[in-house]
Amino acid sequence: MKVDGATLLGAFRRYLSDHNLPATQQRRAVAEAVFFAGDHLSAEDVAHRVARAGEPVGTATVYRTLDLLVQSGLVAERDFGEGFKRYEAVPPGQTHEHCVCSSCGKVFEFSNDRLERMIGLLAEEVAFRPHHHRLEVFGLCRECQQANPLTRTR
Repeated sequence: MKVDGATLLGAFRRYLSDHNLPATQQRRAVAEAVFFAGDHLSAEDVAHRVARAGEPVGTATVYRTLDLLVQSGLVAERDFGEGFKRYEAVPPGQTHEHCVCSSCGKVFEFSNDRLERMIGLLAEEVAFRPHHHRLEVFGLCRECQQANPLTRTR
């Protein structure tokens, strides 16, 4: 999924302004770490990237800023069954789902128009108006299947 970090950063600045929240350098550094990563980052990953960029940010600030980013709708919190959350930039209007290898932990993103239509139809059947959804499919990637063909998924 292609993410325009600069556009998301501007949207985050507007979100902060609209909510009368200060646009601090620490918040900007955390947002940049997520918006320009192109990956699913843990809070620890974000903290390391921010530190490498030379911006001193405390752990509490990282978590509070990640919460703000999720509240803004510009970042999604993901749980891939690792015991901690991961975060990824999600531009408005772009949806995608995940296949997660339960052996090596690789995450594969995919989009499917038929799946999106089916979700709409299912929601319509029960007079439900969804505002978002997420799908994580767990199994074995091709490499892990080839490495151990006897391995079964749960």
